Amino acid sequence: MKIVVFGLTVSSSWGNGHATLWRALACALARRGHRLVFFERDVPYYAAHRDLTELPGGELLLYGAWEDVLGTARRHIADADVAMVTSYCPDAIAAAELILSVAPGRRVFYDLDTPVTLDALRRGEPVAYIGAGGLGDFDVVLSYTGGPALDELRTRLGARCVAPLYGSVDPDVHRPVPPDPRYAADLSYLGTYAQDRQQALRELFIEPARRLAAQRFLIGGSLYPDDFPWMPNIAFVHHVPPPDHATFYCSSRLTLNVTRRAMAEMGYCPSGRLFEAAACGTPLVSDAWPGLERFFEPGSEILVASSAEDVTAALALGPDELAAVARRARERTLDEHTADRRVDDLLTALDGVAVGGSSAAGAARASHAEA
Repeated sequence: MKIVVFGLTVSSSWGNGHATLWRALACALARRGHRLVFFERDVPYYAAHRDLTELPGGELLLYGAWEDVLGTARRHIADADVAMVTSYCPDAIAAAELILSVAPGRRVFYDLDTPVTLDALRRGEPVAYIGAGGLGDFDVVLSYTGGPALDELRTRLGARCVAPLYGSVDPDVHRPVPPDPRYAADLSYLGTYAQDRQQALRELFIEPARRLAAQRFLIGGSLYPDDFPWMPNIAFVHHVPPPDHATFYCSSRLTLNVTRRAMAEMGYCPSGRLFEAAACGTPLVSDAWPGLERFFEPGSEILVASSAEDVTAALALGPDELAAVARRARERTLDEHTADRRVDDLLTALDGVAVGGSSAAGAARASHAEA
């Protein structure tokens, strides 16, 4: 198949979670002979931190303005088997109008930020990447978030055929590697700063660091403000590039996952960082959210924390106990959470969906996919 995507970014992993996901999917699709063509607006903040210029097995098309690329986009859509627009695409509404008017293949919307989308709708705020007509004209709506979010996409936005397409990992990229002293830590956290994560980060990372002054804590990520409550035993690395993610994780005795507020409240929305760290064989401690057990078994494959005491208890575990947790999580990840498995999910969602409208069989299959 030829799959044309109008998205936020695949060329830069700086300050977003879209790029790494698309890179893994592109490689998995290419291994099966499919071709991904990705349209990305060339914006200064991603251009300044660009860490990919060619899409393996596909084509990356950077453009300055929608008018400049309209003809090229129309030509690619004209012979595409799948034409897709994603959340936070800067030209999502224009791309959707073009797809819905000329695409001969399956027309898809992929919301990689469903809790944020639905949270805005509940507050009566506009969503810049969804037009006034909602999502009812798309053949398939994919959601990074499962569970109740799927029903809400139907009721609030008119989506006719909905299926989850969760995050994933490329095990060729994220795998056990030797540790690096630059990233050595008893507890690490990899993530862009977000105000709605700050309270949980204070409880699950900063407070344990205060209590365990002899242990080393490490944050990797961008956009951290000057008034962030740093401590002498909290080290900081500004923007860990994707090629260093495996080394970052493998240099930690334990790594922390903290979920953004809207995603934690809705649940069934696993961060790609969970799968990356697990594939690297690093033990994970995470905040709790509905549906976490759908991806990892708490207490066996992942440690769950709701307080600083829970984190300090996790850090007190012996190396054999932590290694057993990490081993089980890695096995689960390689079995269920790779990009190859997500391609299976994508093809299942597309299979049986009639072009220009959902077939009864396809709609039933996708709409009742495992949340």
